Amino acid sequence: MGNEFVDVVEGNPVIAAVKDWAGLESCCRTDGTKVVFVLFGDVCSIRDIVQKIKKAGKIAMVHIDLISGLNSKEIAVDYIKENTEADGIISTKPVLIKRAKELSMYSVLRYFLLDSMALENIRQQQYTVRPDMIEVLPGVMPKVIKKICYELKTPVIAGGLITDREDVMGALSAGAMAVSATNQEVWKM
Repeated sequence: MGNEFVDVVEGNPVIAAVKDWAGLESCCRTDGTKVVFVLFGDVCSIRDIVQKIKKAGKIAMVHIDLISGLNSKEIAVDYIKENTEADGIISTKPVLIKRAKELSMYSVLRYFLLDSMALENIRQQQYTVRPDMIEVLPGVMPKVIKKICYELKTPVIAGGLITDREDVMGALSAGAMAVSATNQEVWKM
């Protein structure tokens, strides 16, 4: 299942990340995006958010850590699978990524690049957790992204602080398969 997701991302390297209803409405009207990262919502609204994305013909990836009312236990992934039409999840928690894989959902393991220890964690967890993709934040560090892409077998998404064409091209040139951005101007590139 993961290969289809990677293929879609590779063919559409700008991912719309939505953090509110206005962004959701806009991304559903934007033709160039095929994948949507949902960065907002709660247990009462997530079904409607995902349904809107699916009606627009896009892949819905729920950042499960950011959904109010869900905890960081595996049952939260089961909830998303059983109660929404989400294609997959994004999380900083390896245990949730593993559960998504068990449920045949797409998975993106998100990392905040704070120091060399974070880089080492990425190297180790790509083999034990086996996400479909890894997202690194901030995404405006081409030198670090290049190193990560060289060392990993898992495709990389650069996210966070991506604001213009230079940021997009820098991340893609460094080896990232895609970028994710909440900036709506980036979605149209």
